[in-house]
Amino acid sequence: MSIATKTGDRGTTALMYGRRVSKTHPRVEAYGSVDELNAALGTARAIARHNFLSDNLLVIQKDLVVLMGELAVAHEDLPRYLKGGFKLVAPEMTAKLDALVKEIEAQKISFDGWATPGATPVSAALDVARTTCRRAERRVCALSEAGEVPNAEVIIYLNRLSDLLWLFARWAETKAE
Repeated sequence: MSIATKTGDRGTTALMYGRRVSKTHPRVEAYGSVDELNAALGTARAIARHNFLSDNLLVIQKDLVVLMGELAVAHEDLPRYLKGGFKLVAPEMTAKLDALVKEIEAQKISFDGWATPGATPVSAALDVARTTCRRAERRVCALSEAGEVPNAEVIIYLNRLSDLLWLFARWAETKAE
Protein backbone atom coordinates (compact mmCIF):
# COMPACT_ATOMS: atom_id res chain seq x y z
CA MET A 1 0.00 0.00 0.00
CA SER A 2 1.34 3.42 -0.94
CA ILE A 3 1.75 6.19 1.63
CA ALA A 4 -0.03 8.42 -0.91
CA THR A 5 -3.59 7.21 -0.28
CA LYS A 6 -5.13 10.40 -1.74
CA THR A 7 -7.90 10.17 0.86
CA GLY A 8 -6.92 13.60 2.19
CA ASP A 9 -7.06 15.36 -1.15
CA ARG A 10 -10.30 17.10 -0.21
CA GLY A 11 -9.03 18.48 3.09
CA THR A 12 -10.10 15.71 5.46
CA THR A 13 -8.17 13.15 7.43
CA ALA A 14 -9.05 10.02 9.36
CA LEU A 15 -8.86 9.73 13.11
CA MET A 16 -8.16 6.37 14.63
CA TYR A 17 -10.98 3.96 13.74
CA GLY A 18 -11.76 5.83 10.52
CA ARG A 19 -13.86 8.85 11.51
CA ARG A 20 -13.14 11.58 8.97
CA VAL A 21 -12.69 15.17 10.06
CA SER A 22 -11.39 18.38 8.54
CA LYS A 23 -7.62 18.78 8.62
CA THR A 24 -8.32 21.99 10.52
CA HIS A 25 -10.32 20.20 13.22
CA PRO A 26 -9.10 21.11 16.74
CA ARG A 27 -8.24 17.46 17.41
CA VAL A 28 -6.00 17.33 14.35
CA GLU A 29 -4.43 20.65 15.39
CA ALA A 30 -3.74 19.21 18.85
CA TYR A 31 -2.13 15.93 17.84
CA GLY A 32 -0.40 17.61 14.90
CA SER A 33 1.27 20.06 17.28
CA VAL A 34 2.41 17.17 19.47
CA ASP A 35 3.78 15.48 16.35
CA GLU A 36 5.77 18.65 15.58
CA LEU A 37 7.02 18.62 19.17
CA ASN A 38 8.15 15.02 18.78
CA ALA A 39 10.06 15.95 15.60
CA ALA A 40 11.70 18.92 17.37
CA LEU A 41 12.77 16.61 20.20
CA GLY A 42 14.18 14.22 17.60
CA THR A 43 16.33 17.05 16.24
CA ALA A 44 17.62 17.87 19.73
CA ARG A 45 18.29 14.19 20.41
CA ALA A 46 20.15 13.78 17.12
CA ILE A 47 22.63 16.53 17.97
CA ALA A 48 22.94 15.88 21.70
CA ARG A 49 26.31 14.54 22.78
CA HIS A 50 25.46 13.61 26.36
CA ASN A 51 23.54 10.42 27.07
CA PHE A 52 21.67 12.19 29.87
CA LEU A 53 19.88 14.29 27.25
CA SER A 54 19.60 11.82 24.41
CA ASP A 55 18.36 8.96 26.60
CA ASN A 56 15.76 11.09 28.38
CA LEU A 57 14.58 12.70 25.15
CA LEU A 58 13.99 9.26 23.63
CA VAL A 59 11.85 8.21 26.62
CA ILE A 60 9.84 11.43 26.26
CA GLN A 61 9.39 10.86 22.52
CA LYS A 62 7.98 7.41 23.21
CA ASP A 63 5.60 8.89 25.79
CA LEU A 64 4.49 11.47 23.22
CA VAL A 65 3.44 8.62 20.92
CA VAL A 66 1.09 7.49 23.70
CA LEU A 67 -0.20 11.05 24.04
CA MET A 68 -0.72 11.46 20.28
CA GLY A 69 -2.56 8.16 20.12
CA GLU A 70 -4.94 9.30 22.84
CA LEU A 71 -5.56 12.60 21.05
CA ALA A 72 -6.13 10.86 17.69
CA VAL A 73 -9.19 9.03 19.03
CA ALA A 74 -12.63 10.61 18.93
CA HIS A 75 -14.22 10.75 22.36
CA GLU A 76 -16.85 8.25 21.20
CA ASP A 77 -14.18 5.72 20.24
CA LEU A 78 -12.20 5.87 23.49
CA PRO A 79 -13.74 2.64 24.92
CA ARG A 80 -12.70 0.79 21.75
CA TYR A 81 -9.21 2.28 22.04
CA LEU A 82 -8.84 1.08 25.62
CA LYS A 83 -10.26 -2.33 24.79
CA GLY A 84 -7.60 -2.58 22.08
CA GLY A 85 -4.93 -2.38 24.76
CA PHE A 86 -3.74 1.14 24.05
CA LYS A 87 -2.46 3.20 26.97
CA LEU A 88 -3.53 6.64 28.12
CA VAL A 89 -1.32 9.37 29.52
CA ALA A 90 -0.90 8.46 33.18
CA PRO A 91 0.34 10.26 36.29
CA GLU A 92 3.42 8.02 36.27
CA MET A 93 4.49 9.63 33.00
CA THR A 94 4.28 13.10 34.54
CA ALA A 95 6.07 11.84 37.64
CA LYS A 96 9.07 10.90 35.46
CA LEU A 97 9.20 14.50 34.25
CA ASP A 98 8.90 15.83 37.80
CA ALA A 99 11.83 13.64 38.84
CA LEU A 100 13.96 15.02 36.01
CA VAL A 101 13.05 18.60 36.96
CA LYS A 102 14.20 17.91 40.53
CA GLU A 103 17.37 16.22 39.32
CA ILE A 104 18.37 19.15 37.12
CA GLU A 105 17.41 21.77 39.70
CA ALA A 106 19.55 19.94 42.28
CA GLN A 107 22.56 20.42 40.00
CA LYS A 108 22.30 24.19 40.48
CA ILE A 109 22.70 24.86 36.78
CA SER A 110 23.59 28.44 36.00
CA PHE A 111 21.17 30.81 34.33
CA ASP A 112 20.56 34.47 34.80
CA GLY A 113 16.92 35.39 34.31
CA TRP A 114 15.19 34.34 31.13
CA ALA A 115 17.43 32.93 28.42
CA THR A 116 17.89 34.07 24.87
CA PRO A 117 17.74 30.94 22.70
CA GLY A 118 20.75 30.01 20.63
CA ALA A 119 23.68 29.69 23.03
CA THR A 120 24.43 26.19 21.70
CA PRO A 121 22.89 24.10 18.93
CA VAL A 122 21.34 21.67 21.41
CA SER A 123 19.93 24.37 23.70
CA ALA A 124 18.49 26.16 20.65
CA ALA A 125 16.81 22.94 19.48
CA LEU A 126 15.44 22.38 22.98
CA ASP A 127 14.06 25.93 23.09
CA VAL A 128 12.30 25.30 19.75
CA ALA A 129 10.88 22.11 21.27
CA ARG A 130 9.77 24.05 24.37
CA THR A 131 7.88 26.64 22.35
CA THR A 132 6.36 23.91 20.22
CA CYS A 133 5.31 22.15 23.42
CA ARG A 134 3.62 25.33 24.65
CA ARG A 135 1.68 25.58 21.38
CA ALA A 136 0.67 21.93 21.64
CA GLU A 137 -0.48 22.59 25.19
CA ARG A 138 -2.64 25.52 24.00
CA ARG A 139 -4.17 23.34 21.26
CA VAL A 140 -4.93 20.56 23.75
CA CYS A 141 -6.42 23.09 26.19
CA ALA A 142 -8.76 24.33 23.45
CA LEU A 143 -9.80 20.77 22.70
CA SER A 144 -10.30 20.13 26.41
CA GLU A 145 -12.44 23.25 26.79
CA ALA A 146 -14.68 21.77 24.07
CA GLY A 147 -15.08 18.65 26.22
CA GLU A 148 -12.97 16.48 23.92
CA VAL A 149 -10.10 15.56 26.25
CA PRO A 150 -11.49 13.62 29.20
CA ASN A 151 -8.03 12.83 30.60
CA ALA A 152 -6.76 15.92 32.45
CA GLU A 153 -3.31 14.30 32.75
CA VAL A 154 -2.64 15.15 29.08
CA ILE A 155 -2.50 18.89 29.85
CA ILE A 156 -0.55 18.34 33.06
CA TYR A 157 2.03 16.26 31.17
CA LEU A 158 2.52 18.89 28.46
CA ASN A 159 2.77 21.69 31.00
CA ARG A 160 5.44 19.85 32.96
CA LEU A 161 7.26 18.89 29.78
CA SER A 162 7.61 22.51 28.67
CA ASP A 163 9.16 23.35 32.05
CA LEU A 164 11.55 20.42 31.72
CA LEU A 165 12.54 21.42 28.19
CA TRP A 166 13.48 24.89 29.43
CA LEU A 167 15.65 23.27 32.11
CA PHE A 168 17.18 20.85 29.59
CA ALA A 169 18.16 23.83 27.40
CA ARG A 170 19.80 25.61 30.34
CA TRP A 171 21.52 22.35 31.33
CA ALA A 172 22.86 22.03 27.78
CA GLU A 173 24.20 25.58 27.92
CA THR A 174 25.88 24.93 31.26
CA LYS A 175 27.49 21.76 29.94
CA ALA A 176 28.36 23.52 26.62
CA GLU A 177 26.37 20.73 24.94
